[in-house]
Amino acid sequence: MPRQAVLRLRHMLGRRGAFLLILGVGKTCWGISFIVDPPNDHGLQLLTDVCSLRHWAWLWIACGLVTGFSAFLKVGRDWAGFVAALIPPSVWAIAYTAAVVSGQYSRGAYVAIWYLTSHVGVIMWAATVPEYSVPPVPRPARRGKGP
Repeated sequence: MPRQAVLRLRHMLGRRGAFLLILGVGKTCWGISFIVDPPNDHGLQLLTDVCSLRHWAWLWIACGLVTGFSAFLKVGRDWAGFVAALIPPSVWAIAYTAAVVSGQYSRGAYVAIWYLTSHVGVIMWAATVPEYSVPPVPRPARRGKGP
């Protein structure tokens, strides 16, 4: 019975939905970790000048929930999940870039590039992936004229 439920869920979500659900759960958990046990704020002064990381946690949580719930929407209507998934890593990348430019955190360049490639880049790529793609039908081999 659990196997049938998993198969139904997999069919209902599709590839894009599964991706959004995984991202949504991950972003929500990441946000909760900022509330439960906030990390150090090296390189995030641009953000912490506005409010504490415990408050910024709600950005991750809210965007994670929107992303996760968008997994259950039909293709074409799931765009809000991809937009929401982009927001927190983009904000973090901007903060780390600002820390590098201002000379506050030299390591921030690497962290910003990590957010931009492994988060933002992957999300932008996944947003373009069609739900179903069928490989092209192979053409029959052409027979050449013999000698």
